[in-house]
Amino acid sequence: MTYITWFRQDLRLSDNPALTHAVEQGDIIPIYILDDESAGDRKIGGASRWWLHHSLTDLNSSLHGHMKFFEGDAHEVLQKIVKHNDIKGVYWNRCYEPWRIKRDKKIKEWLQDSNIDVKSFNGSLLWEPCDKQIYKNDGTPYRVFTPFYRKGCLGADPPRQPLNRPDRIDYADDDLGGLKLDDLNLTPTIPWDTQMKKEWKIGEEAAYARLKEFIKDGLSDYKEGRNFPAKNHVSRLSPHLHWGEISPNQIWYAAQAEGENKNTDHFMSELGWREFSYSLLYHFPNIDKKNLQKKFNDFPWKEDKKKLKAWQKGQTGYPIVDAGMRELWQTGYMHNRVRMIVGSFLVKNLLIHWHQGEQWFWDCLVDADAASNTASWQWVAGTGADAAPYFRIFNPVTQGEKFDGAGEYTRKYVPELKNIPDKYLFKPWEAPRAILQKAGIELDKNYPNPIVDVKQSREQALEAFQALKD
Repeated sequence: MTYITWFRQDLRLSDNPALTHAVEQGDIIPIYILDDESAGDRKIGGASRWWLHHSLTDLNSSLHGHMKFFEGDAHEVLQKIVKHNDIKGVYWNRCYEPWRIKRDKKIKEWLQDSNIDVKSFNGSLLWEPCDKQIYKNDGTPYRVFTPFYRKGCLGADPPRQPLNRPDRIDYADDDLGGLKLDDLNLTPTIPWDTQMKKEWKIGEEAAYARLKEFIKDGLSDYKEGRNFPAKNHVSRLSPHLHWGEISPNQIWYAAQAEGENKNTDHFMSELGWREFSYSLLYHFPNIDKKNLQKKFNDFPWKEDKKKLKAWQKGQTGYPIVDAGMRELWQTGYMHNRVRMIVGSFLVKNLLIHWHQGEQWFWDCLVDADAASNTASWQWVAGTGADAAPYFRIFNPVTQGEKFDGAGEYTRKYVPELKNIPDKYLFKPWEAPRAILQKAGIELDKNYPNPIVDVKQSREQALEAFQALKD
């Protein structure tokens, strides 16, 4: 008997419930379907497509070249496969984006009507958002993170233990046809990925190696060290986790094994924030388009293409902001503290809609995640659940001085400022002309003057926010 394992965002062999179930039934055919048609405006962004290509390459190698690749509407693809082959069952791990839930429900109903065994599993979350255990006592979902995590998640049954990698996988002889991985055209036609290739090791083994390295070298000072972008105290597991090269269950229990302390607790709460983001997306499926706090629907956002482009390209004149945006462009990643700084600058200093930032991150991040990306942008904009208060505006000068005082991170990505003294690194416009000349800096020639006055723009933002409150 032949069974299909439909890989999606679970590109691994270990702790893969759908794969484990399939190999227990009989011979399998592993497939991947690139379904841009059903995704609509949530089509995978450029940097994520690049990661996906290399992750699928690694997975196919682990499957000894037996992966079958398809492109198009997943429902139509599966109908053709089932109609022309003797398929007894189709199994997958669940995804939680609204468009995927809608599509997968339709597919599951069709397979059931066709007398095909079909099962879906939780391979991506510690607690699924439909689990009533993580709801409030009144049966409604939490909209504030701390009680969601401390009362809901930690008060529920513990996450399941990770599954072992199957000891043996038997592959079915098939005549499915399909495409070559390169036919999916996931990699760029122009080589903008040169730096990204140097930055990342991709795949299941790389993900587990990264987890072990983080636990060994980064976890011990995570609570404080994670705020400093030049330090090695962030896990950098987010793209591996997003694409399912490693499961949250594997990470959770690996961290828990280190014992209870403030660093482990804080790291595990970050996994909790990911769970919270998925809960919000599940219960408020328009969160990527609509403000959770409706009063912000009348906020006077500005349309300024010139300033938006300066932000996107890392040319704002605020070095910590520019460093973050250039890190994003070059590596497909940005340190979490810096994500908050650049996000605050866009929405609260430039007064540009958070949609613009979310869309740019969607295309540029290798870990672009519909739930986490949207929830985090709504948090920093003050428009979402458990959001940062409207008056919390990150000052890019003081944030740079506090979290990158020696300038190691900023000078790496803004090398034109490498010779300026630390005193003026985050406010080069205040440096005397002689110091700028000695550092080889000519403002508005090889580094921009600030595109906005940070103090004045802060006051304008506070006035606008206060008007909404009143």
